[in-house]
Amino acid sequence: MTGWVIIVDQPKDFRNADTPHKVITTSEYLARPRLFDSGRPKLINLSRSYNYQSQGYYASLLAEARGHRVMPTVETMLELREATLYEKALPELEDELNRCARKTGWQPASDQRLMVCFGLVADERFEAFGKLLFDWFRCPAIEVSLEPGTDANSWISIARLRARPITKLENGDARFFAEALHAHTRRDWRRPKARAVAKYDLAVLHDPQEKLPPSSTASIRHLARVAEKMSVSVQTITRRQLSDLAEYDALFIRETTSIDNHTYRFARLAVQQGMPVIDDPISMIRCTNKVYLMEKLGGHDVAMPPTLLLSGEDGELEQAIDELGLPLVVKIPDGSFSRGVVKVATPEELKRVTEHMFEDTDLVIAQKFMPTEYDWRVGVLGGEPLFACQYMMARGHWQILKHEPNGIAKEGGFRTLPVATAPPDVIDLAVRACRLIGNGLYGVDIKQTNGGIYVIEVNDNPNIEHGVEDAAEKDAVWQRLVGWFVKKLEG
Repeated sequence: MTGWVIIVDQPKDFRNADTPHKVITTSEYLARPRLFDSGRPKLINLSRSYNYQSQGYYASLLAEARGHRVMPTVETMLELREATLYEKALPELEDELNRCARKTGWQPASDQRLMVCFGLVADERFEAFGKLLFDWFRCPAIEVSLEPGTDANSWISIARLRARPITKLENGDARFFAEALHAHTRRDWRRPKARAVAKYDLAVLHDPQEKLPPSSTASIRHLARVAEKMSVSVQTITRRQLSDLAEYDALFIRETTSIDNHTYRFARLAVQQGMPVIDDPISMIRCTNKVYLMEKLGGHDVAMPPTLLLSGEDGELEQAIDELGLPLVVKIPDGSFSRGVVKVATPEELKRVTEHMFEDTDLVIAQKFMPTEYDWRVGVLGGEPLFACQYMMARGHWQILKHEPNGIAKEGGFRTLPVATAPPDVIDLAVRACRLIGNGLYGVDIKQTNGGIYVIEVNDNPNIEHGVEDAAEKDAVWQRLVGWFVKKLEG
């Protein structure tokens, strides 16, 4: 069973006649672990209490243990209990709340409140705020208590957030709750078209406006065609659809990842929901920071170019020049797509560049410059090689991407080889590096020189473009990607 199921303490709390979905009691769900023998039902927990060790609490706790998708999760229940646990969300929520209010000049009266049900607000002026709140806390009904702000920049402040059980909703709120529930689940209420029903739904997070995405829209469409033959439906979602994530079985992130933007929040929620996800939060944390990679790979004898970690101490720049020579490469810890990576040729340039970098980071990486005609990029999935490419340097440049002042990025050509014909030592080095990071999808950049082969970095969000990375292995690349998700789901 993979449809919506509503859990209530008493049948009268939400009658079966009011919804086309199955309604069961909390006691029934707790007592019958095999109630749903197959599939991953989507549970909406409408228990009268979410307090610690209440029946409602245990229903969500056991749902997570049984591999069922449930809302709210135990984590959400606990976070909404105390201001100290949800206060991290307040700055962003209050900014959006004030932005909505300023459009109409709305100001709260004493004891003003907003009821947000499944991300919807009866007052349409606060639609964006409702969606954001639901992104932070996936709970059926949240009451937001408001108070006047303390200064001209903050008209409104949030005094309190709390989950509201349906049995305590007033008549108007109860009717709105039923409408919001209908809107939230309406996708499953429609009569399906006469076609084969996919066994699993894979959400692909992407940004149609991103200039350098890891996979283009055309490549995602190709993935969808391959996946359809494997009984997997691919649906693209954007950053605004975090609240929809639980409707899917797995998540594939095809935006440039960062631990300080929405991609990390999507990955984190996917893991909390028990969903297979690429990229997972741990891989994002490890791969987006070159300092971690330097320590981890270097500590396990994975060959890397000679590297020093700079912290701004006296004498470090002279040491870097003595040990690494000039020119050398300096990097910020969390750059991507060749950004934040600079080649310096003189001591003066090194001093100027590092001083600028230290304005944004406490640590800077200095690395020996190793010129080559191309970089190897080896894709690794689940600890096994997926593809092997040679990325040529951009014309007249020392990197594969050259970022022009006008914002345009020029890149070199490529040559894709079957994994079986790529140099075995290159493939082996890439696989060894990835197995130190995790079991997901990675792209390993490797320099091959006369003196040996060296890992430059491990990327958690590697490019996979139809016609480039799959040029040698063809659809087998996409089939293995989809197969990774299917294996995780069926395991």
